Amino acid sequence: MAQHQKILTIPTSGKALLRITQKIQAIVAESGIKTGICHLFLRHTSASLIIQENADPDVLKDLENFFSKLVPEWETYIHSAEGDDDMPAHIRTVLTHTSEQIPIAQGRLLLGTWQGIYIWEHRQRNHHRELVVHITGE
Repeated sequence: MAQHQKILTIPTSGKALLRITQKIQAIVAESGIKTGICHLFLRHTSASLIIQENADPDVLKDLENFFSKLVPEWETYIHSAEGDDDMPAHIRTVLTHTSEQIPIAQGRLLLGTWQGIYIWEHRQRNHHRELVVHITGE
């Protein structure tokens, strides 16, 4: 069984959903693995990974609007060491994921037609997010 691992540094520019599907697919191709699994792990507690609609940007806008109502920044939180968006970012990350696993077949991610992989930046300011891409297979 072969393994391939790469750590990507992804710059973010405040709250946004960043599609990273092509970057991940390029790493899968680089690995030479034809059948296996791609494990993604985001090394942060105020940003998350999601697999979501990749065709209609309104879906992403609706998700952002829903989460801003579900976890408001104007709420009074005990933890606010890094600003008003600090604790809401942690809550949003708990409600989503920091890791995903995607099967690989014929050297390609087995995502559905309308699925894309996104880093969801929950903070208002710029960050550099580290994403571990670990591929196992044959």
